[in-house]
Amino acid sequence: MRLLTGKRLLLSVAAVGVYGAYSLAMASSGGEEGSAGHGGPVMEILVELVIILLAAKLGGDLFERFKAPAVLGELVMGIVLGNLTLFGIDALEPFKHDMALQVMAELGVIILLFQVGLESTVSEMMKVGLVSFMAATFGIIAPFFLGWGVGVWFLPEASIYVHLFIGATLTATSVGITARVLKDIGKINTREAKIILGAAVIDDILGLVILAVVTGVITAVGSGAGEGLQSGMVLWIIAKAVLFIVGALIIGQLVVPHLFKFGSRLKVSGVFLSLSLLICFTLAFIAGEVGLAPIVGAFAGGLILEEAHFRDCKGLGVVGLDKGRFHDSKGPGIHHLEELIQPIAIFLVPIFFVRMGMLVDLSTFANIEVLGFAAVLTIAAIVGKQACSLAVFDKTTNRIAIGLGMIPRGEVGLIFAGIGAQLTIAGAPVIDSATYSAVVIMVILTTLVTPPALVASMRRNSRPT
Repeated sequence: MRLLTGKRLLLSVAAVGVYGAYSLAMASSGGEEGSAGHGGPVMEILVELVIILLAAKLGGDLFERFKAPAVLGELVMGIVLGNLTLFGIDALEPFKHDMALQVMAELGVIILLFQVGLESTVSEMMKVGLVSFMAATFGIIAPFFLGWGVGVWFLPEASIYVHLFIGATLTATSVGITARVLKDIGKINTREAKIILGAAVIDDILGLVILAVVTGVITAVGSGAGEGLQSGMVLWIIAKAVLFIVGALIIGQLVVPHLFKFGSRLKVSGVFLSLSLLICFTLAFIAGEVGLAPIVGAFAGGLILEEAHFRDCKGLGVVGLDKGRFHDSKGPGIHHLEELIQPIAIFLVPIFFVRMGMLVDLSTFANIEVLGFAAVLTIAAIVGKQACSLAVFDKTTNRIAIGLGMIPRGEVGLIFAGIGAQLTIAGAPVIDSATYSAVVIMVILTTLVTPPALVASMRRNSRPT
């Protein structure tokens, strides 16, 4: 123990010495780091993190006290911080354009989609059956075309690509919010719950494919690679998305077990978490390189990390067959991979949601057309997901509950909207500030309306599997 402490002390002294020498050199050379004080540019991001993380926790706590998802509290606090200029306070305006903060937010959404993938496995998706697949398919098609129609109605002067992206935004479903409601009321093992959760997982995959297609088409047009919406371009992007996900699953089955066996031979702690993040970031990078959204790769990374891949790695001390539960022989305790990822998510994910809220321009709400757009978009989002119930032919199943359970857009809808706000055609954003604000209102309303409606429907009649 003394030797270990001595090593750590030596490393700490060395690190402080190196950093001190670096700071002194920069200060003496008149660099920006010296002019910004002893901390350098990191001082600005530290202040931003203090404000954003404090706001996120306060907002999340407030909303959870009213039985609403914490993510909405983070979003609302972001809206408040981003619109302080309406009260003459513009000190936080640089937050919206800080590149370091944007990178951290994007890392947060990558970790979030990685978590979503971890909560699902290929084997579980195979078990949900034809009903869940059909429910997901209907729940994608109907909202997409309804959203497209609403976009054409309210934004007739906008390009077809804007209408496409609005439709894509409505295809999302937040499986986490619905799962939490079902678990809280003790209905997680009912047939309706199995169909809803299975359909929501498939919905995520189909929604990401649609997002990849729409994003790819817009990116190609924006870069001058295409002059219009061509069928060949669309088919190629669909093929890339499908090939990427299927290829990731196949390669994952072949490579991941060997990767973890290699990791079991390493003599350092944290190998399991590091290798898992390596898979996540690698697939996210590859997805971005082939023209897909990095979140598609992150989701695929979580999907391929099934417990069967690392249960035989003795060096990692994996225990039994308990869905990724393991004991790291180089570290204390028995954990799930989800538990190891959670601290990283607690830090990064709220940054994403607060920043998404900060991009909402409340001044656009003074325009009655924006509020009308948001209201009709919300109605389309709710009505569109009721098409899921058409896939259920069993009269003993609560079909209304299945449609209601697919309503919340939550974090997935925000991710779609955020990507749209970053895409440009001819220098103009695909999703402008008014449209973005309308989409955020839709996300908030669909997320708030689902829990009470689903609880009332499920308590009325549902049957266990």
